[in-house]
Amino acid sequence: MVRVLDERGELDPASPPAPPDSELRYFYLWMLTVRTIDGRMMHLQRQGRIAFYGPITGQEATVVGSVAALGPQDWVFPALREYPAALMRGMPLSHLVHQCYGTALDVVRGRQMPCHYSSPAAHYVAMSSCIGTQVPHAVGAAMAARIRGEDTVAMAYMGDGATSEPDVHAALNFAGVYRAPVVLFCQNNGWAITVPVERQTAASRLVERAEAYGMPGVRVDGNDVLAVHRVTLQAVERARSGGGPTFIEAVTYRMLGHTTSDDPSRYRDPAEVEAWRGRDPLLRMRRFLEARGLWGDEEEAALLARVQAALNAAIEAAEAAPRPPLESLFDDVYAEPTPELERQLAEARGAGSREGAHG
Repeated sequence: MVRVLDERGELDPASPPAPPDSELRYFYLWMLTVRTIDGRMMHLQRQGRIAFYGPITGQEATVVGSVAALGPQDWVFPALREYPAALMRGMPLSHLVHQCYGTALDVVRGRQMPCHYSSPAAHYVAMSSCIGTQVPHAVGAAMAARIRGEDTVAMAYMGDGATSEPDVHAALNFAGVYRAPVVLFCQNNGWAITVPVERQTAASRLVERAEAYGMPGVRVDGNDVLAVHRVTLQAVERARSGGGPTFIEAVTYRMLGHTTSDDPSRYRDPAEVEAWRGRDPLLRMRRFLEARGLWGDEEEAALLARVQAALNAAIEAAEAAPRPPLESLFDDVYAEPTPELERQLAEARGAGSREGAHG
């Protein structure tokens, strides 16, 4: 398994030189930002102010390190916990908060579940709760870019559970045969909701599947942001140069539930959680930065204050924003509304009027 920083945050002496200091700080800044957003959004859901949330806590290094390897022209096809990719690529924080509240200012006007973000400007495709469907979409987009002669790579994220889905098999097989310019990034956090990875496959490592599809596979310490960035950068460069796909298995751990609808204490041993808590990717990276004089308590406090202030402003705006109008439910279905759609819209307006009349 590829590793650059050990669990104490010390650099492997056999490793190539670390990235520039500014890049090291950038990685940690985003991991801490995401951890802070996660905590606040979890509280909002527990308070009943948003309906649902899927936390990334514990897996920040996998997304931050991998998406930093992409160019602005590349596309991201997320699973559930990849929203840092959208933020890092330019999606405003207010966009994220409005989406979780489903306000009229939400880009998709409340038509998606909370956490199902999308951002065309950030080249971040809307996720689906149907497991694994984004992987063939990513392979198709990569092939389309190649046919058009574009210098574009697609990044397909998936969890360990998705590797048991037929869609993922079809996508990996197609990508391998046609050498699609795609990176297939699997976040193996050990659990597909309640199903442990050893119940998913008889293989000892998910990365072993790559050979069967005719592509290289890399297994990386997913809690080591520098290692994740290094192997993903190599995979992106390979795809962009015509070398074809790479399958990456990032071994990590989700510290919280699968979503706010899940109680992990019912199926996970607390000792397992505590063991992984000691491998926290933020703790590892902060130790490394402090040893190099690149981070300290003042920087940490200043960043946390900025993120909390931005969150406060975004939440205040979302809670003051109106809900999407009822009529928007029928928008964007057809270029020109059909008679049937017009009839349904009239019925909905009538029902809304009656509901309003009765309070």
